[in-house]
Amino acid sequence: MSAGAPAAAEGKDTGGVRAALGGLTTRGRSFLAAGVAAMVCAYVLGQGDLLRVGLLLAVLPLVCVAVLYRTRYRVAGSRRLSPSRVPAGAEARVHLRMDNVSRLPTGLLMLQDHVPYVLGPRPRFVLDRVEAGGRREVSYRVRSDLRGRYPLGPLQLRLSDPFGMCELTRSFSAFDTLTVIPRTEALPAVRLAGEAAGYGDGRQRSLALAGDDDVIPRNYRYGDDLRRVHWRSTARYGELMVRREEQPQRARCTVLLDTRRTAYQGAGPDSAFEWAVSGAASALVHMLERGFAVRLLTDTGNSVPGEGADGFAGSTQESADSAGLMMDTLAVVDHSDGTGLSPSYDVLRGGNEGLLVAFFGDLDEEQAALAGRMRQRSGAAVAFVLDSGAWVTSGASAGAVEDRLRLLREAGWTALAVPPGAALSELWQLAGRQRAEASGSGTNGFSGGWS
Repeated sequence: MSAGAPAAAEGKDTGGVRAALGGLTTRGRSFLAAGVAAMVCAYVLGQGDLLRVGLLLAVLPLVCVAVLYRTRYRVAGSRRLSPSRVPAGAEARVHLRMDNVSRLPTGLLMLQDHVPYVLGPRPRFVLDRVEAGGRREVSYRVRSDLRGRYPLGPLQLRLSDPFGMCELTRSFSAFDTLTVIPRTEALPAVRLAGEAAGYGDGRQRSLALAGDDDVIPRNYRYGDDLRRVHWRSTARYGELMVRREEQPQRARCTVLLDTRRTAYQGAGPDSAFEWAVSGAASALVHMLERGFAVRLLTDTGNSVPGEGADGFAGSTQESADSAGLMMDTLAVVDHSDGTGLSPSYDVLRGGNEGLLVAFFGDLDEEQAALAGRMRQRSGAAVAFVLDSGAWVTSGASAGAVEDRLRLLREAGWTALAVPPGAALSELWQLAGRQRAEASGSGTNGFSGGWS
């Protein structure tokens, strides 16, 4: 092994020299050829002055190659995204920074960053001479109407010497990722009857004990009511113990997104599937802002943020992280190969789901009946049903869609058809009115609500 190491190192150096000489421009090659020809003529003719001229012509491009080759590894590049997560159609700014960490100034620098074509044209910059220890900063904007995760990089740097004898390229290995999340729409604060747990008017509390034997005490804290002292636990632990206070339960909301490939027609930012994804994102953000514990569920049975203790988002302090995780998931969600809603039904039939908000594509009679049974395990259920054929033809909803809506409503859903280009905020408000009317008339037998 040790005998082969020098050969490998030598081969690497030879490759580096070849790459450096390969960076000679036409001017550099001409100077080198003219210098060699002058030296040959000087040797044949015995002219010393011509020999010195030939040496100057030949050495100048070689010196430029040596200096530029050394400088190439003395320039550091970095990239910063602001912000790294943007909604579709919004712009993000990419900041590039070049630092010259050598003791010599650089020549002309040409920067080029690789970006996917959907983000815009490939940015190119020309920087003047950078002094020793100096830096240069440039920026450009990227924008995409299509959600997704897009890699940025690598950054390429082309260096040129002041005489134009040589040009060398260096590629930096660092990549960054721009996440384009779905567009979200601000939703009005409405009251949906049937959701009994939540904050504000819909707050529900659970007592920490059912009897004296089931008490879960805690240490006494300054300010606790002495009437809540649990003397039996105090005698057992040797310190003052009090009954644990009744704890407010966070209202739950599950947002179900139908991603079946067979349920949608068309593609592009104005398609029915993209509307459903944006609608799910808007509902998630709205419910998190209202203080709900939220979970994103797809027809495949996969849930976000995860299956931890109960699958829902954590405490209020974690809402921002949970929202970011769900938005990142929606940024890359695509059609599933499944043909039915059974996996999501298996998750939902566990019960205690709270409010259920679903975005369905095309439903046949079997899947509509299965979706109807999902309602049995939730406090209230609101469905937005998209007729993807109407979205493709920009026509009215077909009669089959009305039949599916009727089946869902008979099962207790508040079901609304989504016409092409509809605003979710208007449908959301309409859903609130329909739920209030159904609750007032006692159609579905629900009471309470959230606001």
